[in-house]
Amino acid sequence: MPFLSSPVLFPGALSRIPQPVLAAGDGLVLRPWRAGDAPAVHAAFQDPLMHQWHLRSCGSAEEAADWITRWRKGWEAEQDAQWAVADEVTDELLGRVALRQILLGDGVAEVAYWTVARARGRGIAARATSALAHWAFEEIGFHRLELSHALANEASCRVAVKAGFTVEGTKRSALLHPDGWHDMHLHARVRGDGA
Repeated sequence: MPFLSSPVLFPGALSRIPQPVLAAGDGLVLRPWRAGDAPAVHAAFQDPLMHQWHLRSCGSAEEAADWITRWRKGWEAEQDAQWAVADEVTDELLGRVALRQILLGDGVAEVAYWTVARARGRGIAARATSALAHWAFEEIGFHRLELSHALANEASCRVAVKAGFTVEGTKRSALLHPDGWHDMHLHARVRGDGA
C-alpha cells in the first residue's frame, strides 16, 4: 500500500558517507568510537551516577569493546549513530552522544548522552548535544529529534533545555531503573527551532 507522503530521508542518508568528526567548540570534538576507547568506557560505567541513571552496567573493558563494535555497526546499518565526546587536543574521553532508534523515513531519532564524572558541570553534554542536533538537522536533514530522561534527573533536564530541546510532557512510569519505575520527561527539537 503506497504512502501519501514521501520519506523525509532515504536509506543511505548515513551509510553513504563515513561517520564524520564534528566540532562542538571550545576544544570539544565528537568523533567515531575506536577500539582503544574501551578501557575509558569501562571506567566511566564504574561511576555510581551512571548506575543511577543508565540501565546498563559494564563489567570489563572487553564488554566495552563489544559495545564499541556494535556502536560502529549501528552507523553502517543506519539504526544508530554514536560518537565519543573527546578533548580535541588530548583526545581524553569526556562522554558520549548518540542518535538512537533512527527512523529515516520519518526523519526522527532519539538523542542520548552521558559524560564521565570529571567532565560534569562544564557544559560538555549540552555543547555535544547541540553540535549533534545541528549536524542532524542541517547536514543530514532530520526533521525531529527526541530526548527523554528520568524526571528526577535534574542535571539531564538542564542539558536538554540548554541544547534547545523543549519539554513536551511527562511519560508516567515509563522506564524501569534498578530502584523502580521512573516517570520520564520528553523533550524534542524540530528542524527550524532556534537553539
